Amino acid sequence: MPICTTRDGVEIFYKDWGSGRPVVFIHGWPLNGDAWQDQLKAVADAGFRGIAHDRRGHGRSTPVYDGYDFDTFADDLNDLVTHLDLRDVTLVAHSMGGGELARYIGRHGTSRVTSAVLLSAVTPLMAQGPDNPEGVPGPVLDGIKAGIVEERSQFWQDTAVGFFSANREGNKVTQGNKDAFWYMAMQQTITGGVDCVDAFGYTDFHEDCRKFDVPTLIVHGDDDQIVPIDATARKAARIIPQATLKVYEGGSHGIAMVDGDKERFNRDLLDFLNS
Repeated sequence: MPICTTRDGVEIFYKDWGSGRPVVFIHGWPLNGDAWQDQLKAVADAGFRGIAHDRRGHGRSTPVYDGYDFDTFADDLNDLVTHLDLRDVTLVAHSMGGGELARYIGRHGTSRVTSAVLLSAVTPLMAQGPDNPEGVPGPVLDGIKAGIVEERSQFWQDTAVGFFSANREGNKVTQGNKDAFWYMAMQQTITGGVDCVDAFGYTDFHEDCRKFDVPTLIVHGDDDQIVPIDATARKAARIIPQATLKVYEGGSHGIAMVDGDKERFNRDLLDFLNS
């Protein structure tokens, strides 16, 4: 299997499809690189090189007990980028992965990066607070952690409904979408599941976002029930230089996996890559 060994000995699994200018996909929580299969094929078919890794503790990467913080995730991403000697990279990140992308730029700069895409991302700050009243309340984040610890299999099945907005009339969410979410979530370590909630919930990415100096596409659904658009995408678009915000009316948190929105996102992504 294609593996990158990080500076601290963690094995990071990745897919590497196609050839051409590289596009690195960074998955959300609690998923893994398989969440990007449709996009990997789309970019590879269009003449790009698509790469998607499993974050440590997720999927086929080393199931470590600790290290679930964004400095570590960003350094893992840097290890992968340098291992493959990627240049002129477009980084594409979903949800929690948006924090990984932002912290990578904050810590490692954009010498290897030509553009960025934030999809349903947690940047610049997800948790509710005095300066972020639109964010997610702390008790909600605590409830997520409790659900994982108490009975994570059922918790992931329940969470899939809101993740895809399957509770909305006229939605196009399939049982397959929900099953795929559950399957990937169950491959995440329980420790990673819990620790990542604190990481993506409370990490502040404002300073990281201010360091972006490449064209950035921000895509977010206005029915995102996991990461509120007013706390994240709308604010990120005001902070990040050269940012373009596209709002998908009725779009869920799982835009890249649901019929209709998935095809729209793929078109927007390819248009951005070719611009």
